[in-house]
Amino acid sequence: MKGKVLIPTLLLLFIGSLSIQAQSIKGIWKTIDDTDGREKSHIEIYEENGKYRGKVIKLLPGATATHCSACKGNNKNKPITGMIILWDLEPVGKSFDNGTILDPKTGKVYDCKVSFQTPDKLDVRGYMGLSLLGRTQTWYRVK
Repeated sequence: MKGKVLIPTLLLLFIGSLSIQAQSIKGIWKTIDDTDGREKSHIEIYEENGKYRGKVIKLLPGATATHCSACKGNNKNKPITGMIILWDLEPVGKSFDNGTILDPKTGKVYDCKVSFQTPDKLDVRGYMGLSLLGRTQTWYRVK
């Protein structure tokens, strides 16, 4: 009788762990501009010291700029490829919050939160102060 209960329980735990692993934010994501709908770049999201960062690893044909001419500080006129545009994201429940994101097109920096639509789709929200005052892009996992 114990085996009849134990095996289904172990299967459920195994399937649950696969589901959690599928929800990893780490990986390469394709950005789609929320204003013109064009594919712009591939972003690699990785973990560093318990927080998540995102770096542009490839510009796609829909990208309108190769350098961040509107940026300030160290990013001024730097190539967008290789630039860290997302930093300090922390896991908060099922989403990621308390991060910062840079829009290389405008040079503006926003607060950021990220949540999954599906394991292969992210909602990336940039905002100033209140999350209600911002915009959301959907990023797609590159396989």
